[in-house]
Amino acid sequence: MTSSPIRSVVFLMTAVFAMPAALHAQAATPAPMSARQVINPPGIAPLVPAYSVAVRDGDLVYVSGMTGIKPGTQDIIEGGIVAQTRQTMENIKASVTAAGGTMADLNECTVFVMDMADYAAVNGVYIEYFKVNPPVRAALAVTALPRPAARVEIKCSGRIHAR
Repeated sequence: MTSSPIRSVVFLMTAVFAMPAALHAQAATPAPMSARQVINPPGIAPLVPAYSVAVRDGDLVYVSGMTGIKPGTQDIIEGGIVAQTRQTMENIKASVTAAGGTMADLNECTVFVMDMADYAAVNGVYIEYFKVNPPVRAALAVTALPRPAARVEIKCSGRIHAR
């Protein structure tokens, strides 16, 4: 006996309608939306209104690329790559803290440097903020950053844990 398209449809409909009611209800109920919260800590404003400094979505936090801006200004801190990296990390810390987390909650960071020769200096400061169990990380040399005086930019994300 050959299978007809009508028999196939009838079989499929029988299989779908035979599913337990709980599965139908689960499939029809959309997942609850978490409260997305924009985080713009005092003194750390976006360079342009096209992005937020950080976003918390449920227990997840995303921090935009941070540079070594002096809080309350749009000026990059003076003092070279070490000073810029330290201020960058302090700006990340302020953003994560404003979102309700700590540096230990960060799971991933991406480091953008203007010159890979600065890599060791950046690492020297970076590790001060992640002494135990550092997040995963990628590092890239770039030809330019949005703030011309910036030598380093770091973005991070993580999951805020209840304490």
